[in-house]
Amino acid sequence: MSEPSTTPGEGFHPHLHDTAGRVAAPLRTRLHHIRSDSLDGDTAQSGGMRRFAAVSGKNAGSEKLWMGQTHVAPATSSSDHHHGESETAIYVVSGHPEFVFLDDSGSEPEEVRLRTSPGDYIFVPPFVPHREENPDPDDEAVVVIARSTQEAIVVNLPHLYALPADET
Repeated sequence: MSEPSTTPGEGFHPHLHDTAGRVAAPLRTRLHHIRSDSLDGDTAQSGGMRRFAAVSGKNAGSEKLWMGQTHVAPATSSSDHHHGESETAIYVVSGHPEFVFLDDSGSEPEEVRLRTSPGDYIFVPPFVPHREENPDPDDEAVVVIARSTQEAIVVNLPHLYALPADET
């Protein structure tokens, strides 16, 4: 049988302490346990949202990946933004967030609204301007985000625009 879960405040590796005569292994030679109550709110933000890092270069020594949670308050919309060179994958944990972007494949740019439910996934390619909205008047929406860059990149924008095909 396995040992009980680690408790808050024990750090990333409670069973691998520096002790007399023994030095803890380097960050990239062991697993990291990041508890839900120890997520790091010191990350790039957009208005209307709260982002929390779980796996990052700072928290776990990751070099090519960032993962965390985003909370969108009830009846709130994020700022328009993009995530630079980072590919972003989103998993909807709770609520019914909507993801909005502009599509210019027709004669006029058209706002597209992806309405989601728990269990759904969204993929956001690099540099694509978008925003998240939570139309629910009572409950926040929570999503898990994974990015292909070590840290969260957030570039806030004054408005949405369609990303020209030659920039992709």
